[in-house]
Amino acid sequence: MELWSVWWVWMSAAVVLAILEVVVPGYIFLGFAAGAAFVGGILLLGIGGLTLPWALLVFAVFSLVSFIALRKIFGIRHGQVKIWDRDIND
Repeated sequence: MELWSVWWVWMSAAVVLAILEVVVPGYIFLGFAAGAAFVGGILLLGIGGLTLPWALLVFAVFSLVSFIALRKIFGIRHGQVKIWDRDIND
């Protein structure tokens, strides 16, 4: 059995990416973690036998969708401007 077709490998990758998100904030790795968790969940439930190209495609699409959703939820609101009222040298 190939390593990429085992559900716990994808879930482990999701945990590693989520921990990496804590170290490097910016909601970048959290989208990848959600994509890896989604593929791991598909493999755990046994929904379809994913080959490597299909698993990577599902991972990429779901990572992109979750990244866009996270940017909508946690990003700067439309029309919001960052105003600096103090300088670092004050």
